Amino acid sequence: MSGVRVAGVGLTPFGSTPDRTGRDLFAQAASSAFEDADVPRSDVESVRYGNFMGELAEHQGHQGPLMAEAAGVTAPATRYESACASSATAIRDAVISLRNGESDVCLVGGAERMTNLGTAGATEALAIAADDLWEVRAGVTFPGAYGLMAQAYFDTYGGGRVDLAHIAVKNHDNALDNEKAQYQRAITVDDVLSAPPVSEPLGLYDSCPISDGACALILVSEEYARANDLDAPVSITGSGQGGDRMALHDRDHLARSPAADEAAQVAYDDAGITAEDVAAAEVHDCFTIAEVLAIESLGIVDVGDGISAARDGYTTADGPVPVNLSGGLKAKGHPVGATGASQIAELTRLLRGDHPHSDAVDGETVVAHNAGGTVASCVVHVLEVGR
Repeated sequence: MSGVRVAGVGLTPFGSTPDRTGRDLFAQAASSAFEDADVPRSDVESVRYGNFMGELAEHQGHQGPLMAEAAGVTAPATRYESACASSATAIRDAVISLRNGESDVCLVGGAERMTNLGTAGATEALAIAADDLWEVRAGVTFPGAYGLMAQAYFDTYGGGRVDLAHIAVKNHDNALDNEKAQYQRAITVDDVLSAPPVSEPLGLYDSCPISDGACALILVSEEYARANDLDAPVSITGSGQGGDRMALHDRDHLARSPAADEAAQVAYDDAGITAEDVAAAEVHDCFTIAEVLAIESLGIVDVGDGISAARDGYTTADGPVPVNLSGGLKAKGHPVGATGASQIAELTRLLRGDHPHSDAVDGETVVAHNAGGTVASCVVHVLEVGR
Protein backbone atom coordinates (compact mmCIF):
# COMPACT_ATOMS: atom_id res chain seq x y z
CA MET A 1 0.00 0.00 0.00
CA SER A 2 1.39 3.38 -1.02
CA GLY A 3 1.82 6.35 1.28
CA VAL A 4 0.17 9.66 0.39
CA ARG A 5 2.13 12.90 0.16
CA VAL A 6 0.79 16.47 0.06
CA ALA A 7 2.79 17.82 -2.87
CA GLY A 8 1.18 21.25 -3.05
CA VAL A 9 -1.51 23.47 -1.54
CA GLY A 10 -3.34 26.53 -2.82
CA LEU A 11 -5.87 28.85 -1.19
CA THR A 12 -7.77 31.95 -2.22
CA PRO A 13 -8.32 34.59 0.44
CA PHE A 14 -11.52 33.77 2.35
CA GLY A 15 -14.06 36.59 2.64
CA SER A 16 -16.78 38.42 0.76
CA THR A 17 -16.28 38.37 -3.02
CA PRO A 18 -19.86 38.06 -4.30
CA ASP A 19 -18.95 38.86 -7.90
CA ARG A 20 -16.47 35.99 -8.23
CA THR A 21 -17.85 32.65 -9.47
CA GLY A 22 -16.99 29.29 -7.98
CA ARG A 23 -15.02 28.31 -11.07
CA ASP A 24 -13.03 31.54 -10.86
CA LEU A 25 -12.18 30.89 -7.20
CA PHE A 26 -11.21 27.24 -7.76
CA ALA A 27 -9.09 28.12 -10.80
CA GLN A 28 -7.03 30.49 -8.63
CA ALA A 29 -6.62 27.94 -5.84
CA ALA A 30 -5.66 25.18 -8.27
CA SER A 31 -3.12 27.40 -10.02
CA SER A 32 -1.45 28.15 -6.66
CA ALA A 33 -1.44 24.45 -5.76
CA PHE A 34 0.21 23.41 -9.04
CA GLU A 35 2.83 26.13 -8.60
CA ASP A 36 3.49 24.97 -5.03
CA ALA A 37 3.71 21.29 -6.03
CA ASP A 38 5.79 21.67 -9.21
CA VAL A 39 3.64 18.91 -10.74
CA PRO A 40 2.45 19.20 -14.40
CA ARG A 41 -1.32 19.31 -14.94
CA SER A 42 -0.97 16.51 -17.49
CA ASP A 43 0.00 14.07 -14.70
CA VAL A 44 -3.32 14.48 -12.84
CA GLU A 45 -5.39 11.29 -13.11
CA SER A 46 -8.51 12.36 -11.21
CA VAL A 47 -10.21 15.46 -9.80
CA ARG A 48 -12.23 15.26 -6.57
CA TYR A 49 -14.13 18.43 -5.72
CA GLY A 50 -16.23 19.38 -2.69
CA ASN A 51 -19.17 21.75 -2.94
CA PHE A 52 -22.43 22.05 -1.04
CA MET A 53 -24.78 24.74 -2.36
CA GLY A 54 -23.78 25.22 -6.00
CA GLU A 55 -27.32 24.66 -7.31
CA LEU A 56 -28.72 27.31 -4.96
CA ALA A 57 -25.92 29.89 -5.13
CA GLU A 58 -25.01 29.62 -8.82
CA HIS A 59 -27.74 27.49 -10.42
CA GLN A 60 -24.95 25.09 -11.29
CA GLY A 61 -24.89 21.34 -10.78
CA HIS A 62 -22.48 18.77 -12.27
CA GLN A 63 -19.55 20.82 -11.05
CA GLY A 64 -16.82 18.17 -11.20
CA PRO A 65 -16.00 18.49 -14.93
CA LEU A 66 -16.53 22.24 -14.75
CA MET A 67 -13.90 22.62 -12.04
CA ALA A 68 -11.46 20.29 -13.82
CA GLU A 69 -11.77 22.55 -16.85
CA ALA A 70 -11.27 25.65 -14.69
CA ALA A 71 -8.12 24.08 -13.26
CA GLY A 72 -6.79 23.27 -16.73
CA VAL A 73 -6.98 19.52 -16.17
CA THR A 74 -8.33 16.86 -18.53
CA ALA A 75 -9.08 13.98 -16.15
CA PRO A 76 -12.19 12.28 -14.76
CA ALA A 77 -13.79 14.58 -12.19
CA THR A 78 -16.34 14.01 -9.43
CA ARG A 79 -18.18 16.39 -7.14
CA TYR A 80 -18.61 15.42 -3.47
CA GLU A 81 -21.42 16.71 -1.25
CA SER A 82 -21.47 16.00 2.48
CA ALA A 83 -22.58 19.41 3.75
CA CYS A 84 -19.69 21.22 5.47
CA ALA A 85 -17.55 18.06 5.29
CA SER A 86 -17.69 17.90 1.47
CA SER A 87 -14.02 18.46 0.64
CA ALA A 88 -12.71 16.32 3.52
CA THR A 89 -14.84 13.49 2.14
CA ALA A 90 -13.31 14.11 -1.28
CA ILE A 91 -9.83 13.99 0.26
CA ARG A 92 -10.60 10.72 2.02
CA ASP A 93 -11.57 9.11 -1.30
CA ALA A 94 -8.43 10.51 -2.93
CA VAL A 95 -6.30 9.03 -0.15
CA ILE A 96 -7.93 5.62 -0.67
CA SER A 97 -7.36 5.83 -4.43
CA LEU A 98 -3.68 6.73 -4.03
CA ARG A 99 -3.09 4.06 -1.43
CA ASN A 100 -4.58 1.22 -3.45
CA GLY A 101 -2.64 2.16 -6.57
CA GLU A 102 -5.57 3.32 -8.69
CA SER A 103 -3.80 6.61 -9.29
CA ASP A 104 -0.57 8.47 -8.51
CA VAL A 105 -1.68 12.12 -8.76
CA CYS A 106 -5.01 13.63 -7.64
CA LEU A 107 -6.24 17.22 -7.68
CA VAL A 108 -8.62 17.55 -4.75
CA GLY A 109 -10.27 20.46 -3.00
CA GLY A 110 -13.42 22.52 -3.01
CA ALA A 111 -15.04 25.91 -3.27
CA GLU A 112 -18.16 27.75 -2.22
CA ARG A 113 -19.79 30.99 -3.31
CA MET A 114 -22.14 32.16 -0.54
CA THR A 115 -22.17 35.92 -0.02
CA ASN A 116 -24.04 36.60 -3.27
CA LEU A 117 -27.08 35.02 -1.55
CA GLY A 118 -27.10 37.52 1.31
CA THR A 119 -27.47 36.50 4.97
CA ALA A 120 -31.06 35.28 4.73
CA GLY A 121 -30.41 33.39 1.50
CA ALA A 122 -27.24 31.75 2.78
CA THR A 123 -28.97 30.75 6.02
CA GLU A 124 -31.79 29.15 4.04
CA ALA A 125 -29.32 27.37 1.77
CA LEU A 126 -27.31 26.04 4.72
CA ALA A 127 -30.50 24.75 6.32
CA ILE A 128 -30.87 22.01 3.71
CA ALA A 129 -28.03 20.22 5.52
CA ALA A 130 -30.52 19.58 8.35
CA ASP A 131 -33.48 17.18 8.35
CA ASP A 132 -36.08 19.01 6.25
CA LEU A 133 -39.05 17.03 7.50
CA TRP A 134 -38.37 17.16 11.24
CA GLU A 135 -36.08 20.16 11.74
CA VAL A 136 -36.23 22.73 8.93
CA ARG A 137 -40.06 22.75 8.66
CA ALA A 138 -40.21 23.25 12.44
CA GLY A 139 -38.06 26.37 12.10
CA VAL A 140 -34.71 24.99 13.26
CA THR A 141 -31.73 26.81 11.79
CA PHE A 142 -28.08 25.88 12.39
CA PRO A 143 -27.56 28.72 14.89
CA GLY A 144 -30.64 27.39 16.68
CA ALA A 145 -29.40 23.79 16.61
CA TYR A 146 -25.95 24.68 17.95
CA GLY A 147 -27.57 26.89 20.58
CA LEU A 148 -29.47 23.81 21.79
CA MET A 149 -26.24 21.81 21.81
CA ALA A 150 -24.45 24.53 23.81
CA GLN A 151 -27.20 24.66 26.41
CA ALA A 152 -27.21 20.86 26.67
CA TYR A 153 -23.45 20.94 27.23
CA PHE A 154 -23.73 23.58 29.96
CA ASP A 155 -26.48 21.54 31.66
CA THR A 156 -24.41 18.35 31.53
CA TYR A 157 -20.82 19.44 32.13
CA GLY A 158 -21.02 23.05 33.30
CA GLY A 159 -19.35 26.10 31.81
CA GLY A 160 -20.90 29.18 30.29
CA ARG A 161 -20.67 32.01 27.80
CA VAL A 162 -17.38 33.36 29.18
CA ASP A 163 -15.69 30.02 28.44
CA LEU A 164 -16.99 30.09 24.86
CA ALA A 165 -15.88 33.71 24.50
CA HIS A 166 -12.27 32.69 25.14
CA ILE A 167 -12.48 30.34 22.14
CA ALA A 168 -13.61 33.18 19.88
CA VAL A 169 -10.87 35.48 21.21
CA LYS A 170 -8.21 32.78 20.72
CA ASN A 171 -9.18 32.08 17.13
CA HIS A 172 -9.31 35.76 16.19
CA ASP A 173 -5.82 36.18 17.72
CA ASN A 174 -4.58 33.25 15.64
CA ALA A 175 -5.92 34.80 12.43
CA LEU A 176 -4.09 38.09 12.84
CA ASP A 177 -1.09 36.91 10.80
CA ASN A 178 -3.01 34.70 8.35
CA GLU A 179 -3.12 36.60 5.08
CA LYS A 180 -5.96 34.35 3.82
CA ALA A 181 -8.24 34.92 6.84
CA GLN A 182 -11.55 36.77 6.57
CA TYR A 183 -11.19 38.51 9.94
CA GLN A 184 -7.64 39.65 10.73
CA ARG A 185 -8.57 41.64 13.83
CA ALA A 186 -8.49 40.99 17.54
CA ILE A 187 -11.57 40.89 19.75
CA THR A 188 -11.98 40.78 23.51
CA VAL A 189 -14.08 38.66 25.84
CA ASP A 190 -16.20 41.74 26.51
CA ASP A 191 -16.75 42.17 22.75
CA VAL A 192 -18.09 38.62 22.56
CA LEU A 193 -20.32 38.91 25.61
CA SER A 194 -21.81 42.24 24.51
CA ALA A 195 -22.45 41.20 20.89
CA PRO A 196 -26.05 40.76 19.72
CA PRO A 197 -27.54 37.34 20.49
CA VAL A 198 -27.94 35.00 17.54
CA SER A 199 -29.45 31.97 19.24
CA GLU A 200 -28.93 31.97 23.00
CA PRO A 201 -26.61 31.18 24.56
CA LEU A 202 -24.70 31.93 21.33
CA GLY A 203 -24.03 35.48 20.16
CA LEU A 204 -22.70 37.04 16.98
CA TYR A 205 -19.05 36.43 17.85
CA ASP A 206 -19.72 32.79 18.71
CA SER A 207 -20.58 32.26 15.05
CA CYS A 208 -18.44 31.86 11.94
CA PRO A 209 -19.02 34.26 9.03
CA ILE A 210 -20.60 33.63 5.64
CA SER A 211 -17.68 33.29 3.24
CA ASP A 212 -16.56 32.83 -0.34
CA GLY A 213 -13.37 30.95 -1.10
CA ALA A 214 -11.60 27.92 -2.53
CA CYS A 215 -8.79 25.52 -1.73
CA ALA A 216 -6.92 22.96 -3.82
CA LEU A 217 -4.40 20.25 -2.95
CA ILE A 218 -2.14 18.12 -5.11
CA LEU A 219 -1.91 14.67 -3.50
CA VAL A 220 0.57 12.14 -4.86
CA SER A 221 1.67 8.59 -4.13
CA GLU A 222 4.91 7.94 -2.30
CA GLU A 223 6.30 6.34 -5.45
CA TYR A 224 5.44 9.35 -7.62
CA ALA A 225 7.02 11.76 -5.14
CA ARG A 226 10.23 9.71 -5.05
CA ALA A 227 10.41 9.19 -8.82
CA ASN A 228 9.95 12.92 -9.48
CA ASP A 229 12.21 14.09 -6.64
CA LEU A 230 9.42 16.20 -5.11
CA ASP A 231 10.00 18.24 -1.99
CA ALA A 232 6.89 16.96 -0.19
CA PRO A 233 7.74 16.15 3.44
CA VAL A 234 4.14 15.98 4.76
CA SER A 235 2.09 12.78 4.53
CA ILE A 236 -1.55 11.97 5.21
CA THR A 237 -1.09 8.87 7.37
CA GLY A 238 -4.58 8.42 8.78
CA SER A 239 -8.13 8.88 7.50
CA GLY A 240 -11.43 8.14 9.24
CA GLN A 241 -15.11 8.86 8.73
CA GLY A 242 -18.04 8.61 11.13
CA GLY A 243 -21.79 9.15 11.05
CA ASP A 244 -24.76 9.82 13.31
CA ARG A 245 -28.53 10.27 13.16
CA MET A 246 -29.45 13.35 11.11
CA ALA A 247 -31.95 15.07 13.42
CA LEU A 248 -30.93 16.20 16.89
CA HIS A 249 -34.06 14.77 18.54
CA ASP A 250 -33.09 11.26 17.39
CA ARG A 251 -29.75 11.34 19.20
CA ASP A 252 -28.92 9.95 22.61
CA HIS A 253 -26.99 13.04 23.69
CA LEU A 254 -26.83 16.61 22.38
CA ALA A 255 -23.57 17.39 24.20
CA ARG A 256 -21.44 14.79 22.42
CA SER A 257 -20.53 14.08 18.80
CA PRO A 258 -20.29 10.28 18.28
CA ALA A 259 -19.60 10.69 14.55
CA ALA A 260 -16.41 12.56 15.41
CA ASP A 261 -15.51 9.99 18.10
CA GLU A 262 -15.73 7.27 15.44
CA ALA A 263 -13.86 9.23 12.75
CA ALA A 264 -11.03 10.07 15.14
CA GLN A 265 -10.59 6.50 16.35
CA VAL A 266 -10.56 5.13 12.79
CA ALA A 267 -8.03 7.78 11.70
CA TYR A 268 -5.79 7.23 14.73
CA ASP A 269 -5.82 3.44 14.24
CA ASP A 270 -5.11 3.95 10.55
CA ALA A 271 -2.07 6.12 11.35
CA GLY A 272 -0.95 4.03 14.31
CA ILE A 273 -1.08 6.96 16.72
CA THR A 274 -2.97 7.95 19.87
CA ALA A 275 -4.41 11.27 20.96
CA GLU A 276 -1.27 11.82 23.07
CA ASP A 277 0.75 12.13 19.84
CA VAL A 278 -1.29 15.10 18.54
CA ALA A 279 0.72 18.34 18.60
CA ALA A 280 -1.88 20.65 16.99
CA ALA A 281 -5.31 20.50 15.39
CA GLU A 282 -7.58 22.31 12.96
CA VAL A 283 -11.18 21.65 14.00
CA HIS A 284 -14.64 22.57 12.74
CA ASP A 285 -15.58 25.58 14.91
CA CYS A 286 -18.62 26.78 12.96
CA PHE A 287 -19.80 27.91 16.41
CA THR A 288 -17.63 28.14 19.51
CA ILE A 289 -19.40 25.19 21.14
CA ALA A 290 -18.44 23.07 18.12
CA GLU A 291 -14.73 23.46 18.99
CA VAL A 292 -15.47 22.15 22.48
CA LEU A 293 -17.17 19.03 21.13
CA ALA A 294 -14.43 18.52 18.53
CA ILE A 295 -11.43 18.55 20.87
CA GLU A 296 -13.20 16.16 23.24
CA SER A 297 -13.94 13.74 20.39
CA LEU A 298 -10.31 13.96 19.25
CA GLY A 299 -9.15 13.07 22.77
CA ILE A 300 -7.11 16.28 23.07
CA VAL A 301 -8.92 16.82 26.39
CA ASP A 302 -11.20 14.64 28.49
CA VAL A 303 -14.97 14.84 28.04
CA GLY A 304 -16.22 17.77 30.11
CA ASP A 305 -12.86 19.59 30.02
CA GLY A 306 -13.18 21.05 26.51
CA ILE A 307 -15.22 24.01 27.67
CA SER A 308 -12.32 25.49 29.67
CA ALA A 309 -9.44 24.51 27.37
CA ALA A 310 -9.06 27.91 25.68
CA ARG A 311 -9.70 29.86 28.88
CA ASP A 312 -7.00 27.81 30.64
CA GLY A 313 -4.53 28.29 27.79
CA TYR A 314 -4.36 24.59 26.88
CA THR A 315 -5.37 25.19 23.24
CA THR A 316 -3.93 28.68 22.71
CA ALA A 317 -0.96 29.26 20.39
CA ASP A 318 1.46 29.01 23.32
CA GLY A 319 -0.38 26.08 24.93
CA PRO A 320 0.50 22.36 24.89
CA VAL A 321 -1.88 21.57 21.97
CA PRO A 322 -2.72 24.66 19.89
CA VAL A 323 -6.09 24.45 18.14
CA ASN A 324 -7.09 26.40 15.03
CA LEU A 325 -3.83 28.25 14.50
CA SER A 326 -5.29 29.37 11.16
CA GLY A 327 -8.06 31.25 12.96
CA GLY A 328 -10.46 28.37 12.38
CA LEU A 329 -13.82 28.74 10.70
CA LYS A 330 -14.57 31.43 13.27
CA ALA A 331 -12.01 33.95 11.99
CA LYS A 332 -10.43 32.45 8.86
CA GLY A 333 -13.89 31.96 7.37
CA HIS A 334 -16.11 29.08 6.25
CA PRO A 335 -16.72 28.73 2.50
CA VAL A 336 -18.42 25.41 3.12
CA GLY A 337 -17.12 23.31 0.25
CA ALA A 338 -13.53 24.50 0.74
CA THR A 339 -13.26 24.21 4.52
CA GLY A 340 -12.05 20.62 4.90
CA ALA A 341 -9.36 21.04 2.24
CA SER A 342 -8.26 24.35 3.75
CA GLN A 343 -7.65 22.63 7.09
CA ILE A 344 -5.25 20.20 5.35
CA ALA A 345 -3.56 23.12 3.57
CA GLU A 346 -3.03 25.03 6.82
CA LEU A 347 -1.69 21.96 8.64
CA THR A 348 0.66 21.15 5.76
CA ARG A 349 2.13 24.63 5.95
CA LEU A 350 2.43 24.35 9.74
CA LEU A 351 4.44 21.14 9.42
CA ARG A 352 6.54 22.38 6.48
CA GLY A 353 7.54 25.45 8.46
CA ASP A 354 6.15 28.11 6.11
CA HIS A 355 3.10 29.08 8.22
CA PRO A 356 3.18 32.15 10.50
CA HIS A 357 2.49 29.84 13.46
CA SER A 358 4.83 26.96 12.57
CA ASP A 359 6.96 27.63 15.64
CA ALA A 360 3.91 26.96 17.86
CA VAL A 361 3.77 23.28 16.85
CA ASP A 362 5.97 21.13 19.11
CA GLY A 363 5.72 17.78 17.37
CA GLU A 364 5.39 15.97 14.05
CA THR A 365 1.74 14.84 14.16
CA VAL A 366 -1.37 17.00 13.63
CA VAL A 367 -5.05 16.33 12.93
CA ALA A 368 -7.90 17.87 10.91
CA HIS A 369 -11.56 17.53 12.00
CA ASN A 370 -14.26 18.50 9.46
CA ALA A 371 -17.94 18.06 10.34
CA GLY A 372 -21.17 18.14 8.33
CA GLY A 373 -24.40 19.63 9.68
CA THR A 374 -24.70 19.13 13.43
CA VAL A 375 -21.96 16.46 13.11
CA ALA A 376 -24.19 13.89 11.46
CA SER A 377 -21.10 13.32 9.31
CA CYS A 378 -17.45 13.82 10.19
CA VAL A 379 -14.06 13.16 8.61
CA VAL A 380 -10.74 13.20 10.48
CA HIS A 381 -7.30 13.12 8.88
CA VAL A 382 -3.88 12.64 10.49
CA LEU A 383 -0.89 14.42 8.94
CA GLU A 384 2.75 13.74 9.82
CA VAL A 385 6.08 15.14 8.73
CA GLY A 386 9.28 13.17 8.37
CA ARG A 387 7.57 9.80 8.21
